[in-house]
Amino acid sequence: MAPPLSPPALRRLLLLVLSLLITSVAAENVEEFTEELLLRPLPDRKALAHFHFRSSAPPSAAPSRHHHHFPKAIAQLVHQFHIKELELSFTQGRWNYEQWGGYDPMSTNYAKPPGVELWATFDLPLGEIDATWKNLTHTLSGLFCASINFLESSTAFSSPRWGFKLNEGNLRYGALPREAVCTENLTPWLKLLPCRDKAGIASLLYRPSVYKGYYHSQKLKLASSKSFGIILDQTLTVVLQPDSVRGKQLHSADGQLQPSWSMKDLFNRKLSGKCLVSKSSRVFFEIEKNIVDKVDKSGTEASWTNEIFVLSSAPDRVLKEINNMDGHSSSICEYDVSNYNEDAPLDVGVTWKLPLIWSCTPAPYHANRFLMGSGNERGSISLSFISTNMHKQLFDVSNDCSIKAVVFQVVPWYVKVYYHTLEIFIDGNNKAISEVVDKINVTPSEDKLFPGTLEMLLRFPCSMQSAALSLDFDKGFLHIDEYPPDANQGFDIPSALVTFPEFNSSRSYPETDSLFVSPLLRTFKEDGVVKSYTEVLLVPLTTPDFSMPYNVITFTCTVLALYFGSLLNALRRRTGEEERELKKAAGKRGLIPLLIAKLRRRKVDPVPPGSSPASVLSSKLLLKVVFVVVVAVAFHHFSNS
Repeated sequence: MAPPLSPPALRRLLLLVLSLLITSVAAENVEEFTEELLLRPLPDRKALAHFHFRSSAPPSAAPSRHHHHFPKAIAQLVHQFHIKELELSFTQGRWNYEQWGGYDPMSTNYAKPPGVELWATFDLPLGEIDATWKNLTHTLSGLFCASINFLESSTAFSSPRWGFKLNEGNLRYGALPREAVCTENLTPWLKLLPCRDKAGIASLLYRPSVYKGYYHSQKLKLASSKSFGIILDQTLTVVLQPDSVRGKQLHSADGQLQPSWSMKDLFNRKLSGKCLVSKSSRVFFEIEKNIVDKVDKSGTEASWTNEIFVLSSAPDRVLKEINNMDGHSSSICEYDVSNYNEDAPLDVGVTWKLPLIWSCTPAPYHANRFLMGSGNERGSISLSFISTNMHKQLFDVSNDCSIKAVVFQVVPWYVKVYYHTLEIFIDGNNKAISEVVDKINVTPSEDKLFPGTLEMLLRFPCSMQSAALSLDFDKGFLHIDEYPPDANQGFDIPSALVTFPEFNSSRSYPETDSLFVSPLLRTFKEDGVVKSYTEVLLVPLTTPDFSMPYNVITFTCTVLALYFGSLLNALRRRTGEEERELKKAAGKRGLIPLLIAKLRRRKVDPVPPGSSPASVLSSKLLLKVVFVVVVAVAFHHFSNS
């Protein structure tokens, strides 16, 4: 039996247990998790659903500390690689800036290029960043079950200075346009959530509904600091086509359909409650300001129920946008998920009473990129800008005003761009470079070492309706080991980023709850510069006939098989055993078959007079060895060419 503790020892033990309990409670109070969902109807009869999850962890010097809600893998990632900011996106499809909007926080912050895009800033000396980036890509590749490790090569990432994001040289950027996105990437993404997809808003993520959409982009963004700790934002943006069978449809004058839909129609399930560990769980239904304008013109107030549309249930709050420059304001209907359960699930939806045609606010210019030229030797890249005249509605323009646009483009090393061939056309007229380009930064590519990077600050006149930029390039040659398995499909040039620094897409909504600030609405309020991504270019390069190595390998293996087979047959052949077998066969079948067998043997393997069988065998082996050596040398020369 253990001796009883003395009063001082017992007091110290109680203090230790109490401190551990206080630390645990404090950690639970500091670590937070919120989940939100934004729904929005789109003009082209589709629906936008944006999932936003935020996890935060307090500052900690020990990377091995216990976490209650925050994913430990992300905390270890930040501490091991000294990450200040990181953003990783997996995107399938391309955001339609003409139909889905280009001048709002959703298109500015959450519209991403096809494939994988990764950028990160490090709190490290410049000499250690490249090695840390390579280790980071391998870690993320294993964490999200993707081919992010292909970005470890110096030919796959770049170091932009101000064209992508202003930094001090500690930013690395890489993109994989051909990376496919599937459930293998979504499942580890969901494992970072406290409730995964078993409860809360994430339970709506029914895989067949998500992946049959027109656009799907899952993003992970984290920021770390010694003052506020680590903040992790996980977002999933999908554009879906409402089910036209279950939802009612209205025909407008031009034949377009406006289907009524709900969460049940989009995701094949309703929301039966929140994640138990979430501080807040809310669903927002956004009514675009162009819809508000149409409703106001009809003589009714743009609330959750009016003469044009009605929502499935009354919201808990209706938030109206404030400080809008053009006089119109959007509205957001808010639903608190904690008020619903399995007996009374939440199923937010919209039913249209009258046909309605509207459009989303576009960016100042529609940016598109094209590939010109033919053949496998040279070509040119063209970037076009088409004015939407949106700036005339926002600002009082004059004849001498101008609009800034920043272009950021990464070009692989095998596309050898000649930057001195830059030509700029405005409204069909050729302009001097100094008239349009205010600032330019070019990092030429180096064969098999670095990609080329182009950063330009352009200044267009406000009266301009269209502009085009063109750059000539030569197509390089790759080694046979550098071709991908589907080389005949072509090679991808990542999307270019076009930013309009003078235009801000932020939106402000009043905060009705003083104890809680919505992370999603807070991101809408942040300074969001309008930007858009162009298309991915597919460049055909000279591709060798990959059937020739197969033919050479097959032919060589056949020759080697015949050689070794003949060699083993000659070495293992025994003349005495052969004679006994022939005599035994003759005893069974007679003398004539024995003579025929001997004649056949002499005809097949004759021995010249005056020479021994050993000399004949050695000469044949020498010929075979010479032949095999010649074939092997030819194959080695072909494979290294």
